[in-house]
This record gives sequence, structure tokens and C-alpha cells, in this order.
Amino acid sequence: MIERIETKQRMSRIVKHNGTVYLCGQVCKDAEQGISEQTQTMLDKVDALLLQAGSDREHILSATIYLKTMDDFKAMNEVWDNWVPAGFAPARACVQASMARDVLLVEISVVAAEK
Repeated sequence: MIERIETKQRMSRIVKHNGTVYLCGQVCKDAEQGISEQTQTMLDKVDALLLQAGSDREHILSATIYLKTMDDFKAMNEVWDNWVPAGFAPARACVQASMARDVLLVEISVVAAEK
């Protein structure tokens, strides 16, 4: 069975299927901030959605991170490394991409297992 949570015309914020949680792309809370702040508030949103879906950071299977510029790779990774629990690093990809809005510096897509 597929469960869709907070579904709108274009997407669902969370989709659950066979014990797997798929989150739609998440961006920061305040796009006027720099890369560190954008990364942290983006990950805070991931935490909230995972909790809502019955999962957490320790159950993340994969993450795809999109950066507006690879110049922000080091600063983003500093926040990421502090956020990921030791021993629970997911499979991860990080690519440079055009963003939906020019002020956005980072976006993430996450797949996790339910607890």
C-alpha cells in the first residue's frame, strides 16, 4: 500500500511504501541566509518530516544534495557532518544544479526506512 502525506497537485511531502519513506525535495527556511544557515534549516525540516513519517536520521538510506555552486561544498559538508549521527552515514550524492529560485543555495532529497 502507498501512503501519501500532505499531497498537493504537484507533489506529496512524504510518500511511504513497504517500509520506505520518500521525502520531496527540501530547501531552507530562510533563503536570505548563507549556505551554512540554509543547510541547517533545510536539515531541520528533514528532521521534522522524518519524525512525522515514523523515521529519523539513523534510518536515512540515501540523500541527494543539490548545490547551486560547488564553492559551497565545504561549508555545506561542515553542517552535514555535524548533523549525521556517527556510524549512520547514508549513501549520498552531491551535485551542482540550477535552483528553482535564485536565492536558494542548497536542496536535499531523502529516502529513509521506517523505524
